Amino acid sequence: MKKRSEKQDRILRFLRDYVQDHDYPPTIRDIQTGCEISSTSVVDYNLKALEAQGLIRRDREISRGIVLVDASNGARKSAGAGAVPVPLLGTIAAGQPLPVPTDEGVDARDAEETINVTPDVVGRRDAEGLFALRVKGTSMIDALINDGDIVIMEPATSVRNGEVAAVYLKEENEVTLKKFYKEGRRVRLQPMNQTMEPIYTPAANVVVQSRFVTAIRRS
Repeated sequence: MKKRSEKQDRILRFLRDYVQDHDYPPTIRDIQTGCEISSTSVVDYNLKALEAQGLIRRDREISRGIVLVDASNGARKSAGAGAVPVPLLGTIAAGQPLPVPTDEGVDARDAEETINVTPDVVGRRDAEGLFALRVKGTSMIDALINDGDIVIMEPATSVRNGEVAAVYLKEENEVTLKKFYKEGRRVRLQPMNQTMEPIYTPAANVVVQSRFVTAIRRS
């Protein structure tokens, strides 16, 4: 077997330490930063080498899909045991509302892929109910939710004033991500971007579908 390079040893040590500290595996970007490597492509090259040596396994469908292998018996170390898989279901508008086919909510069976989030994101929530959406638009940039980011959502049929929610507009057959305010018989959907105006609509036209939990910044 080809001898591991110093860089591969450094990555392997970082993987073990990271999993020990966090109970879930790092992303490629985490490895690049933690090991002071010039680019993610160099990280990927060395991860492939470690995989060929049987020291790790990789699931390329998820962002934290590296699994360490115990060299003594070939067993997988549960690097992702502490991570929570969340289905990525599509795109949500943080700008002008995007058309949607129905107002029936989301279905995890429609997931484009699965991403892993850390246990502290879930807290005491029902982890199986969480889902992710990719943001399109810049209306929520002052809330640190930008175009291309991924938002983690939890199902909800109502939210408090000032909470960020995904709401369905029945007459327009559209869905959008905004701050929600009930104002008498109308609802104000407030963008978090000083250059954009709020959306006002009758309360009867609004169906709350989910509540914002956190955002994962685009890498």
